[in-house]
Amino acid sequence: MLETLNFLSIQIVLLLVVTSVHTYLGLHVIRRGIVFSDLSLDQLAAFGVIVGIGMGIQGGSAWSYVVSFVAVLLGSVLLAYVKPKNKNIPHEAVIGIIYGLALVASIMVADKISGGLAYVTQTLTGVMLWVSWPLVIVTAAVYVGLAVFHYLFRGRFIAITEGSGTLPNENFWDLIFFISLGIITVLIVPIAGVLLAYAFLMIPAAIATLFTKDWGRALKIGWSVGFVSSMAGLMLSYSFDLPYGPTLVLTLGVFFLGALALRCILPARAGAERGPA
Repeated sequence: MLETLNFLSIQIVLLLVVTSVHTYLGLHVIRRGIVFSDLSLDQLAAFGVIVGIGMGIQGGSAWSYVVSFVAVLLGSVLLAYVKPKNKNIPHEAVIGIIYGLALVASIMVADKISGGLAYVTQTLTGVMLWVSWPLVIVTAAVYVGLAVFHYLFRGRFIAITEGSGTLPNENFWDLIFFISLGIITVLIVPIAGVLLAYAFLMIPAAIATLFTKDWGRALKIGWSVGFVSSMAGLMLSYSFDLPYGPTLVLTLGVFFLGALALRCILPARAGAERGPA
């Protein structure tokens, strides 16, 4: 019983921390229209984990995180500075190419490792056995630090997102933004996997975007819905012995579909309440 309570407590605290910062950064990603940038960084983080394993570094160790961060840092530089001037080639195309290369590289490296396919699967779905209180505490501390940093410099990041074109050194601040994405990616991918990490970033923010353009309200909606849906997925996973990552992804997806339905109903109800003009 005590082990179960400890496990669930770790997961609850981790989900509470993760859904907060991911929602905020996800709002930036959606409003900028770079929806696959995080997926690219997630896959680069997974690539780093697999490369580390190939080097004899145990997954989930400090050195594994270092190798993963190096891969993500390279990706952040490419995302911030490789922006085709040709209008026929959108930035999203570059992002997709980076993701494809990272995925293929991961498969090629894994192919040379004994049991490599299992490692590819682990990077997609995560390894929850690596989660411990020390890891949760470190993750929480890093996330709080990122939250404070983004709050202090929120004007610069919002200026990039809203496309004001008035921000000096925009590429530099863009790099800082992608590095921020990379840091949370490095921390969450080894335990949650690429798919769940991407879902954490995109789905709560997408739900919030359906209902408001205000940053403050969007954060409250996204964080609340993200945490509640993640908790529902956690309980389903634990109660029915379902795989953790895929279950949470599906639960977040169900909440998103519910939000879409609610968004369709609300205008209809508003029109009915107003009556004929």
